[in-house]
Amino acid sequence: MSAYFSKRNLQFLLHEVFHAENLTKYPFFAAHDRGTFDMAIDSATQIADTLLYPYVREVDRNQPELKNGQVTVHPKVKEFIKAMGDAGLIGTGFSFEQGGQQLPELISSSIGYILMAANNGMMYVGLTSGAANLITSFGSADLTETYVPRMLAGEWQGTMALTEPQAGSSLSDVMTSATPQPDGTYKIKGQKVFISAGDHDAAGNIIHLMLARIDGAPKGTKGISLFVVPKYRLTNDGTDQTDNDVTSTGVYHKMGQRGVPAMHLTMGERDDCVGYLVGEPHQGLPYMFQMMNEARIGVGMTAAGIATAAYHAALQYARERPQSRRLNEKNALDSPQTPIINHPDVRRMLLFQKAVTEGSLALLLEAAKQFDIAHVAEGEEKENAHLLVEILMPMAKSYPSEMGVQSVSQSVQTFGGYGFTEDFPVEQLYRDIRITPIYEGTTGIQAQDLLGRKMTMKGGKAAQLLMQEIGKTIAEAATHDDLKPYASILKTELGRIQEVMQAIMPHAGAGDYERYLSDATLFLEQMGIVVVAWQWLKQGIVAKQLILTQNPQGDELAFYEGKLHTMKFFFHYEVPKTLGLAARLKDTEVLTIVSAKELAL
Repeated sequence: MSAYFSKRNLQFLLHEVFHAENLTKYPFFAAHDRGTFDMAIDSATQIADTLLYPYVREVDRNQPELKNGQVTVHPKVKEFIKAMGDAGLIGTGFSFEQGGQQLPELISSSIGYILMAANNGMMYVGLTSGAANLITSFGSADLTETYVPRMLAGEWQGTMALTEPQAGSSLSDVMTSATPQPDGTYKIKGQKVFISAGDHDAAGNIIHLMLARIDGAPKGTKGISLFVVPKYRLTNDGTDQTDNDVTSTGVYHKMGQRGVPAMHLTMGERDDCVGYLVGEPHQGLPYMFQMMNEARIGVGMTAAGIATAAYHAALQYARERPQSRRLNEKNALDSPQTPIINHPDVRRMLLFQKAVTEGSLALLLEAAKQFDIAHVAEGEEKENAHLLVEILMPMAKSYPSEMGVQSVSQSVQTFGGYGFTEDFPVEQLYRDIRITPIYEGTTGIQAQDLLGRKMTMKGGKAAQLLMQEIGKTIAEAATHDDLKPYASILKTELGRIQEVMQAIMPHAGAGDYERYLSDATLFLEQMGIVVVAWQWLKQGIVAKQLILTQNPQGDELAFYEGKLHTMKFFFHYEVPKTLGLAARLKDTEVLTIVSAKELAL
């Protein structure tokens, strides 16, 4: 079996860079140690090796089908969900009292990364975990007791039912209605689209966490509430189930991630769809946003996992595929052809993929660790970690997604014409990853969030904290002669960000937010490059220190030297891109805002 991710790299990041075991000093994680962390990773890897990776192509080529109102999925889906439930891996982040393993997000998200690298067409359990988390966080004890145990056991599927045909990303335009009933329940009526895992035969029930508007609620986002809307209502004290008037109207045939049905659902065709309010009325969107950071880490991990699988496929192919001779030996026609990994342009493509995938994973684990600290720490430490999560999140979601698409494209290119065929896995992975810049807020939405909210939140404190953390890494790197040039480059990049902010902030001060945010996506791209450069410098420091202190040999030495080489590649090939981005951001010529002179598009 060819590798679809590097376990050595994951262990390096978890234990040598981020020191995962340090989280066990907090009481919430005190029951764990490195051993239990590694056991969870090993358990997930075993499931991925046996139930996911061998069925990548089968799941893609046998798409879910809707027949007679029932959606059928690949039979391995049910085995996978059950195995995850039996292993306790759906509820890794839930407390012991809730039936979970009380593991850090740092470990939970790493598990998601492994699973998605193995087969992202079976992304069922993360959806269930997210839905169950909403119920336990904001729902009543009755809702929690009724639904969460069977969701975490892998018996029932959970979904996030937000999007509607007329609304898309504009949740303020949600029209699904909720009519109060005398017994405290609500009659739900409306439609939802693109609901991942919204119906299938691998679960006994589908539990939708659905946004709807209570009759008479205020317009806009302030009038949205959150409901549990099951496919089947429970009757006779939970011993029986009855149809809840949630109809599978259609299943979308997708470009990629074909193993997971994306459903069009209609609620209340018979006026018999019952929903149960989660928390307080009109708080649906705030509840969703409180859980959104975890979901966005999940999307980033999915992208990083897919790109990693493509990189390892391309790496293996480049090592095995002979073609032509070295450029300085082109005329030696009697000599054997050389593996294409020896050609500089192929090495450039592979280094780009390695830099993007391993840099993305490091950024996501940074965000996950800060997420954990924000969850379990107290006082100033808690507040600072929360602010770091907030400002990192747009980059942690978007960089792995956007650059992951480019990385997988380079994987296809490494294969040449073979990469464009179904005989090799990268054509599927290219299709699969394209959805990740859209999931959980498009790149444009992430960009507006970063520049419009996060850079200025708390009077700029979140941005200042991030710059301070990067500054610490710069100072540490400067103690190594080999790393001083890269510390200097990163310091210059921080100054470049400040120059851009000084150039565009006057637009916000004048109330011209359309102008201020017109190139927000370019700013997000610039920031993404800088924070990933920060992560590569952190990895370079650790690799350098371990080479000096442990005197590794063989494969271990090659691993650490590979880290340093890839860090240099990122700084020399990727970081210079910020020059063009900054120049455009400071440019006074406006070309995208509609004015009295309509552009001839």
